[in-house]
Amino acid sequence: QERLVEFGGGLVQIGGSLRLSCAASGRAFSTYAMAWFRQAPGKERDIVAAISWTGSSTYYANSVKGRFTISRDNAKNTVHLQMNTLKPEDTAVYYCAAEPNLSQRLSEGRSFYDLWGQGTQVTVSS
Repeated sequence: QERLVEFGGGLVQIGGSLRLSCAASGRAFSTYAMAWFRQAPGKERDIVAAISWTGSSTYYANSVKGRFTISRDNAKNTVHLQMNTLKPEDTAVYYCAAEPNLSQRLSEGRSFYDLWGQGTQVTVSS
């Protein structure tokens, strides 16, 4: 069964760091683009970062550029999101998502991603 499972969420102080991980099973992980989305209460689920199947192409939302880094390890079927200098507005449920995509062009819309994890809560507090 295809599945994505996120790890690493939690409560962190303003300016702190967290590393989210997503473990994939049941599909050819290395042939899929991967992304992190987030959804705050009352808001849309928006893309945070994405990475191509080779790892050579990445995308970041403007709000996280320079603070977040997405990476992947195809040998371990995992994708990570390193989040530094966290702000209260980063508080959200973070979702890992997979898109069948063998190009280096990354998709920003939710509809392109056909497999989702259950989400992990990140709370940034003073």
